[in-house]
Order: sequence, then structure tokens, then C-alpha cells
Amino acid sequence: MRGCGGSWFEMSSFIAISDGHKNNYKDSENDPTSDLVATTRKASARLSVRNLRKVFGADGPGQHVALEDINFEVHERELVAVLGPSGAGKTTLFRCVTGLLRPDSGVASVAGLDVGQLRGQQRRHIAVVFQQFNLVSRLSALDNVLAGRLGYVSAWHGWSRRFPKADRLLALECLDRVGLLTKAQQRADTLSGGQQQRVAIARALAQQPDIIIADEPIASLDPNISAEIMALLRDICHTDGVSVLCSLHQLHLATAYADRLIGLAGGKLVTDGPASEFDDLAASRVYGAERR
Repeated sequence: MRGCGGSWFEMSSFIAISDGHKNNYKDSENDPTSDLVATTRKASARLSVRNLRKVFGADGPGQHVALEDINFEVHERELVAVLGPSGAGKTTLFRCVTGLLRPDSGVASVAGLDVGQLRGQQRRHIAVVFQQFNLVSRLSALDNVLAGRLGYVSAWHGWSRRFPKADRLLALECLDRVGLLTKAQQRADTLSGGQQQRVAIARALAQQPDIIIADEPIASLDPNISAEIMALLRDICHTDGVSVLCSLHQLHLATAYADRLIGLAGGKLVTDGPASEFDDLAASRVYGAERR
């Protein structure tokens, strides 16, 4: 079954290790309320990215600037989708904001902390949902969700999977939240792709993070299941208060389910505004000739 594999040790190790841009849609300079709005939004920011830059290769013709001066924030109860063609810098951006890749300059911070400096239990602030689910195939859905609690227990309890009763109850609540309580004891590799991604989302919720970073969470799913997963992420964001940043290729789903859209092109942020106002001009900035 695609998306399953690895071991509990590998899952535990991964979680332990990885454990003011202008709005291009509106003229905020002439808006008398813009200062008040900016102050309010800054106070509720869950993720802040400032002047992020990442370059691959040494100086010279072979050097590739993957990200250049990226600035944005993700706020409380906000689902932000990142759009862009292949090679735009989405994957590099997500690796930087999760602390898996160190930028050459600039900073990404969660809860006021530099993600590149997060260690141990501080990693609990960020939960990651992957395109290929990253579940341990031989374990049950419940045991996979309990991986989200590794940052809350001792190493010995984690390796032996001896979680407190409260953690097991929380994991069951998270499975119920994604509609899979009846599958709690079922092996991950017997679940459908959509069910596996729901387990991965439940695992992220069990972590009790400030923000969920979802890297192409529906790329491996069919259109109907993709819409269900996006609806679930939006509901979790708005109802449970967990902010979500996700990368998407499906523009129609991004405009339907996201609160805000950020567009990357050539490693630069070219659009940032409400999903309801994403128009052909904004799309042309992101996709260029692909839209014509």
C-alpha cells in the first residue's frame, strides 16, 4: 500500500529530529484601517517568515536561487495555500519553515521561536502532514496517531509505546475527529489512501501544534477524496483553531477551501491575498505562460 513503510524507530527518530509582504490584490496603503488590521494580525501570527533566502550551489553559472526575500505570516484559524508551478520553490520553502533545511538568510518562526533552533519538546509547535502519509505500515491506526505524542513522553515510553492513558484517549479523540474511530485497531497498510491521510492528520492533531504544515497532502488522492481532505483541514483550522499552511497544485481546490493564497514563481513571492479575490491577473503572475 502506497504511503506506508518504515518502522516505529524511524517514525520516532523523524519526529524527534523534525519534531510584512504587501497584499497584491488590494491597496493597503490607502486603507485607514490597515495599521489596526496589521497590528491585530501580527499579534495572532502562528507562523512568521521574514526575508527568507535559500541558494543551492557555489557562486557561478551553476548557482540556483531557490528562494529570494520571502515574507508572509499565517494567522490563527487561517488556512493558507501555497501555489506555484514545478520548480517555483514550494518544497524548499516547506523544508525551511519546518526546520528541515536551513535558509542562507532570513528566519521562519513559530510561537516567536526560530524553527531552525527548535529542539526536543519545542518541536511540538509544528506538525507535518506528508504527501505519502509516512505511516508505519505494520502498526495500527491508533499506534500511528500516538506517534504525535512522542514529544510529550520520555524516550523510554516512546520506544516501548507505553503511553499514558490520557495520551491514548487523546489519540482516540483525534481518530474520531477525522472520522476513523472504528478503524483504530486496523493496520495502516489495510486502509485506503484517503483513510491513511486522515490517520496522518489525526497524528498531527495529537501533537497539539500551533500550525500544521501540509506538503501536497492530496497529491496521491483521487479528486473526490482530495476535496474531502481539504474540507477536513479547513474545518480543523476554523473549528479547532489550528492554523494550516499547505502546498497545492489544484487551483480550484485552493480557491474553494483556503482562506488565503500565496503564489510563488521563480523562487519569489508574487501574490498574497484572499482566496476569494484570486483572479486571472494573480494567476498569470504565478503560472505565466501556463495559463495562456
